[in-house]
Amino acid sequence: MTIEPGSIVTIMAFDDVPEHQFRVDEVFEDGVGGIVLTGPLAGEYASQAILKN
Repeated sequence: MTIEPGSIVTIMAFDDVPEHQFRVDEVFEDGVGGIVLTGPLAGEYASQAILKN
């Protein structure tokens, strides 16, 4: 899967943050930045690390 600006991805639940949809605006070497689309953080900018298998 290629993640690029404009991609909509699902972020799995972690810590106290429930699963949510996320629109990728920026792609970094080790993660992405963008806007949370669903859940209690909807509308907030966030960055997420990308876990590779």
